[in-house]
Amino acid sequence: MLYFSRWKTLFIWFVIAVSALIAVPNLFSNEQLAKLPHWFPIKKITLGLDLQGGSHIMLKIERADILKERLETIVGDVRNVLREGNIRYTGLSGTGQQIQVRLTDVAQLDAAKTALQPLTNPVSAGNFGGTITEVTLQDEGNGQLRLNLTDAGIEYRMSSALTQSIEVVRRRVDELGTTEPLIQRQGTDRIIVQVPGLQDPQRLKALLNQTAKLSFHMVDTSMPVQEALNGRPPAASQIMYSTDDPAVPYLVERRALVSGENLVDAQASFNQQNNEPVVTFRFDSRGAQRFAQATQQNVGRPFAIVLDDQVISAPVIREPIVGGSGQISGNFTVQGANDLAVLLRAGALPATLTVVEERTVGPGLGADSIRAGVIASIIGAASVAFFMFAFYGFFGFLANVALAVNIVMILAVLSMIGSTLTLPGIAGIVLTMGMAVDSNVLIYERIREEVKSGRSIIPAIDSGFQRAFATIIDANLTTLIAAVVLFYLGSGPVRGFAVTLAIGIITTVFTAFTFTSWMFSLWIRRSKPKALPKGIRTGVFDGRGLPFMSIRKYNFGIAAALSIASLLAFATVGMNLGIDFKGGSIIELKAKQGDADIGDIRARLDQLNLGEVQAQGFGGTQDVLVRVQAQEGGENAEQSALERIRNELGADYEFRRVEVVGPAVSGELSYSATLGVGIALLFILVYIWFRFEWQFAVGAIVATMHDVILTIGLFVLTGIEFNLTSIAAILTIVGYSLNDTVVVYDRMRENLRRYKKMPLTELIDISINQTLSRTVLTGLTTMIALSALYLFGGEVIRSFTFAMLFGVAIGTFSSIYIAAPILIAFRLRPDAFNKDTGDDKGKKSDSVPNGKPSV
Repeated sequence: MLYFSRWKTLFIWFVIAVSALIAVPNLFSNEQLAKLPHWFPIKKITLGLDLQGGSHIMLKIERADILKERLETIVGDVRNVLREGNIRYTGLSGTGQQIQVRLTDVAQLDAAKTALQPLTNPVSAGNFGGTITEVTLQDEGNGQLRLNLTDAGIEYRMSSALTQSIEVVRRRVDELGTTEPLIQRQGTDRIIVQVPGLQDPQRLKALLNQTAKLSFHMVDTSMPVQEALNGRPPAASQIMYSTDDPAVPYLVERRALVSGENLVDAQASFNQQNNEPVVTFRFDSRGAQRFAQATQQNVGRPFAIVLDDQVISAPVIREPIVGGSGQISGNFTVQGANDLAVLLRAGALPATLTVVEERTVGPGLGADSIRAGVIASIIGAASVAFFMFAFYGFFGFLANVALAVNIVMILAVLSMIGSTLTLPGIAGIVLTMGMAVDSNVLIYERIREEVKSGRSIIPAIDSGFQRAFATIIDANLTTLIAAVVLFYLGSGPVRGFAVTLAIGIITTVFTAFTFTSWMFSLWIRRSKPKALPKGIRTGVFDGRGLPFMSIRKYNFGIAAALSIASLLAFATVGMNLGIDFKGGSIIELKAKQGDADIGDIRARLDQLNLGEVQAQGFGGTQDVLVRVQAQEGGENAEQSALERIRNELGADYEFRRVEVVGPAVSGELSYSATLGVGIALLFILVYIWFRFEWQFAVGAIVATMHDVILTIGLFVLTGIEFNLTSIAAILTIVGYSLNDTVVVYDRMRENLRRYKKMPLTELIDISINQTLSRTVLTGLTTMIALSALYLFGGEVIRSFTFAMLFGVAIGTFSSIYIAAPILIAFRLRPDAFNKDTGDDKGKKSDSVPNGKPSV
């Protein structure tokens, strides 16, 4: 185990050198990297929106819009087909997913079916998607025909519209000139838009929230518009309102002269006569021909320029417009003209996109988050390094070298895979620092045990590495399972935490085992030691002989009572659910001048009639956190509420962070969070069952459920907001608790094979005492790292780290007082452990190891 060939040594250092080379660009600015040689890597870790500022917006394509447009299209097609076939009909209408029409002459029924048959023909769903029937035709009798829009057809149109919408959104965002925007599909009806460094999220939402369907219509002058408002407008016309304030009604012909599909360019410019901002446009050849023909036939009449069913302007046609170009005026501001030009150039959306989730972080808060994360990381790393050196001396120094290499490798992997580093991601790195030394502690304590049993130093080191390897793998795999589940079911910053935690687990196994064993090999060759180095101070835990199982019934009873109390409190009092689970808005404000006036903020927001509004101090005296309850009326109501708050407070306060979650998303997050915890527990149960006996799996799950329930009780008792990062905390607690439990179980399994006739309570006590130093030291290092994160990591993740600190403490308790007694309750003593094998014959298999407790 301690022999390393030259090629193996070169490989280890090659991996470390490459990692350092990939990670080092993160220390330089982009300007400095540009001056370096071309072969030098320049790829850096991408900072998340919570670290560099920007906007995360989730858009939902409205199924009702797709259905409405498709229904109108089919109704129009039915009308045209029957008219072309000279088939008389009446009562043509469409509701829901059905279109009905009655033939006035039943003798024309067969002709009508034949004429409508093309509408029911299957359509191609793509190169590899086969065909889909969008419309079915039914004969209801007595000349009544019914056409049904199929669910498969609507889903096909939804998918096509979503694909088209992504391209339109991409063109609109690109027009903003932002760097590296992320636009991707999520599910069957969602689009995620992330724009880092964006200074004006309101402009982004305005651009994305408009369908931008442009069309040109003649104004109907056959009757005054007021008469149409009081009576009934002509069948071929409709009333539309202008964008003015107050809005002006127009009677507009339904038939469009030209649509925005014929536009090839649109630019903001200024009117040469009055210097007002306008938008100039240019048609393609077909559009230019149709526009010229329409203006020639209607000189002297007004025509309406309509955008999303609103009249932008209605100029009078003074002369034919034959050049294929024109301009739109409408009391625009300069930015308004620019935005309209962007919308027209990017093209129209096939359906309305509704903002269902918004998370915006100002650049100032992002810089503060980076500073807090770096400070917490440095303090956490220094504290863990000092702690390890204080307890292990030279061995602690080797562990610290491995920890430094571990951090470099994490940064290298994050840079290489292009992962986004978020504030919870920094928390994952800090947590990894605390948990990474666990593998070293396991190895070192194994080495100490081997030396205490009488082995010489070199065989003891070799045996320590070999015997600790399986435990290290078992312990880290359980945490890795939780991280993987968190990645697949999490979103945004939570997913960033899962990525860094998973990478940290993998690099930890390499650095704490392979690299550390290489350093031991080098030390042995150079120093040729005869005994363990001085400075190892963990012997204080040796020979304690603590009778843990003698009070198991009392502890089990207390734990059961606390768990029941937590569940009752959860059912009656409930948790302080954040907007991730119940919808609503969170806004972090900072006074532009002086201290924030919380009372004034409450009074001003109460006048807006937004329901329950909370305002409280947050961080410094200038900072305020505002919570607004979910609004009735769905996602659009949430955005309207946020706009009203901006208008009310925007002059006096800087909006540093905004999170808006609509009711649809909050319900999905609640479901995925519950599912995530359940799936993680199921996978871990299967893994432990596979690696151990079934009693071990049950004990591990009971202990883990105990930790989860008490953590929920903590949220209920303290009133800390329960949000997505809280789910990350619970899943990490699950992983950590199982890590601790598996280490104890691994020693129990080993002792079951060695001491086959020893009473189970006595054997469990011995196993716990043998791993006590590892349990205490790992818990302390993890809590040291988390304490640094809690104290210096900033307000945003303080609740997350508080829950983690509690989870580490309660996880250590449950691995001893919950997981172990379960084995006694299920009478763990498999036959395989009771039978003597050939190797054991004649040996004293139940000799007592050092540190046997008196029970």
